[in-house]
Amino acid sequence: MSLIIRLIAGALAFWAATSLLSGVSVNGGAWSYLWVALLFGLINGILGSIVKLLTLPAILITLGLFSLVINAAMLMLTARWSDRLDVADFWSALWASLI
Repeated sequence: MSLIIRLIAGALAFWAATSLLSGVSVNGGAWSYLWVALLFGLINGILGSIVKLLTLPAILITLGLFSLVINAAMLMLTARWSDRLDVADFWSALWASLI
């Protein structure tokens, strides 16, 4: 049950990001938001964990702010692997990672 709630929360976060930022867009309806949230969760859960482990010194030195850069990179990777998510540039991804 918590997986479904997290998936819906992720879809709502993507909806908020597309509503607030002009550089991030999801092509399609509600199912597209759920698909993008699922794909981002998988990419961030698998690759993001490995990258965060490898860059742990940078994360500790910046008091966790480097995690935003990693999340932005995972968002750009999600946009590259999915035809339903479009991210214009890295700065849009960085602002979206704050949401």
